[in-house]
Amino acid sequence: MAVAGDFSSLEESAAPLFDCQSCGACCSYSAEWPRFSTEDDAQLDRIPAKYVSADEAGMRCDGTRCSALAGEVGKSTACGIYEVRPDVCRACMPGGDDCLMARKAHGLPTL
Repeated sequence: MAVAGDFSSLEESAAPLFDCQSCGACCSYSAEWPRFSTEDDAQLDRIPAKYVSADEAGMRCDGTRCSALAGEVGKSTACGIYEVRPDVCRACMPGGDDCLMARKAHGLPTL
């Protein structure tokens, strides 16, 4: 039973639960999305060059899919550089606006 003023269980049940490792839609949404913007040189140096675009402005993409994404979107995915992924990738939260937009574009449930 929830204590008066304790809405944590209500909030948890109302929030959509998405498992990024069974989705990957945000990593395969747009070649323009995985752009570098707030990373410092040290952060960028940790990203393997084979995953960086020719103009060095963001991640290299194969079509709209980030080259660091492994697996099948909507089934089972993983980021090949998760520990050193760019800030834009870190900012995309499960259930957030960007997440839902990418899921919708891939025909994945948003609720």
